Amino acid sequence: MSRPSWHELVQQARQQRAATQRTRVRRSVSQRDGARCVVDGRNLLNFCSNDYLGLSQHFAVVGALQDAASREGAGGTSSHLVCGHHVLHDALEKELADWIGAPRALLFGSGYLANLAVVQSLLDDESVCVQDRLNHASLIDAARLAGCRLRRYPHADPEGAIRQLRNVPTGMAMLATDGVFSMDGDIAPLRQLALVARVQRALLYVDDAHGVGVVGPDGRGSVAGAKLGIHEVPLQLATLGKALGGHGAVVLGDEDLIGHLAETARPYIYTTALPPAQAAATLAAVKLARSEHWRRDKLAELVARFRERASRVGLELMESDTPIQPVVCGDDVRALAMSKSLEHDGYWVGAIRPPTVPEGRARLRVTLSALHGVGDVDGLVVALERARERSARIMPPAREHTAAN
Repeated sequence: MSRPSWHELVQQARQQRAATQRTRVRRSVSQRDGARCVVDGRNLLNFCSNDYLGLSQHFAVVGALQDAASREGAGGTSSHLVCGHHVLHDALEKELADWIGAPRALLFGSGYLANLAVVQSLLDDESVCVQDRLNHASLIDAARLAGCRLRRYPHADPEGAIRQLRNVPTGMAMLATDGVFSMDGDIAPLRQLALVARVQRALLYVDDAHGVGVVGPDGRGSVAGAKLGIHEVPLQLATLGKALGGHGAVVLGDEDLIGHLAETARPYIYTTALPPAQAAATLAAVKLARSEHWRRDKLAELVARFRERASRVGLELMESDTPIQPVVCGDDVRALAMSKSLEHDGYWVGAIRPPTVPEGRARLRVTLSALHGVGDVDGLVVALERARERSARIMPPAREHTAAN
């Protein structure tokens, strides 16, 4: 029997990625100063960070990190259930639960781990997980690893969700969706999905990684923005590394469900706890996010300004009122060319290509932050218009595409 070597498989995959413009390259950031950063030696204005509220470098957040590290050290030392759970973890969980309006919260090392934990601890091979087709990869992987039946419905289509649930009438059912979709920036139709979940006796789980801190009353996220509570959405996720500027994630929800996760979720039981110093930093960030409403107000103004200016010059946007503002390019080569042009002009905007987004929907994922100013946004739009003109000289015009809703 002849088997290909791992070397051959890796080389073939690499060659395929190169041939289809799908090669991914890491960039090294050597310095950050507000919205500006030094990337591979170049000073760029960053428009691809998820630091929506500008808290990652806030003096109170950094000060809390330093103070706690000086007392508690650099690491978590063990898993939560052995000896790694600290009073700072307790304080952060309680603050987050109080803010979001949930009975209990549970910390995780990342949003990816949290999604694996939720799905694997609740579903088995007799269960079904029905998901939006544009959900984050971690939700899809979680269902596959849980061994349950994975069913996906068209993006933001409650009728599609109910059809999928009706096709699997028995067994535990979970309806899982992003709150704010990370590549499109739109918000899930949560009120309609909550009705679907109630009628079909499914547990509605919302991954609100890009919503908490940014949307909803007091930044409490898309669930609160839809005027839903713990009875309609028994579990939701918030990441701590986006609007809150830190690291890790938290699952919030029903007391019994959170207790079940704490005792059974493998990604919680078998991994080291977040460093207490990181919990202290995030605790400071949560208090700022709760009290400094001007950050969300400013962000909303910048989003509106960007959309108005970009539409005025004919850039193709998607239906999003969040800080995630995709500029559709269609072709992978065009997206890469425009990203390169922007960098030449001093702006860092990532080109997002399949398989992260659907074929023919390559885009520039512009993300706005409270750290940006009006002049930054206006300058970016001018640079985007210039990038479009430059890319048109090197390739045929892109085919027309309809924005996904």
